[in-house]
Amino acid sequence: MQHLFTPWRLAYIRKEKKPVDGCVFCHKRHTASDAQDYIVARSDHVYVIMNIYPYNSGHVMVVPYEHLHSQEQMSPEALMDLMLTVNRTLAVIRHAYGPAGFNLGVNLGEAAGAGIAAHYHFHIVPRWGGDANFMTVVGTTRVIPGTLDSIYADLVGAWQELYGESTDGLRSGGGL
Repeated sequence: MQHLFTPWRLAYIRKEKKPVDGCVFCHKRHTASDAQDYIVARSDHVYVIMNIYPYNSGHVMVVPYEHLHSQEQMSPEALMDLMLTVNRTLAVIRHAYGPAGFNLGVNLGEAAGAGIAAHYHFHIVPRWGGDANFMTVVGTTRVIPGTLDSIYADLVGAWQELYGESTDGLRSGGGL
């Protein structure tokens, strides 16, 4: 029998949350360490951050710096930056992991399944044939074949290969 260890999910199962003053996404935009907070890349209006309770390896979110409840509140420039960043992130994940497909989407509001409803964010979930196996269906457990740190290193490495040397390879100007 093989044993699958996913220790980072225990906090999620127990519904434990680290105390954060205010919005977790607003807090993350001012982080002292992108690597510590799993921020893969930054642009002028948005940043790419790993989901620490991923559905699959490479599950990330594209998050506006501005605290908004919905995308219709975003400026045209921020919307364009969001979608260009989504496209670049797709290329990075394809380069790093070669998934067979993706789920792309937004859950607007708690009723739609948003875990953090107060701050808009766009999910990118890579998919492979058979990734929703009996563990997910019967055991309500996801199997992620890597640690968050190793997946982060893969994504940042792929970003650097495709877009430049720094983890903020998207940035063309101001940023924060």
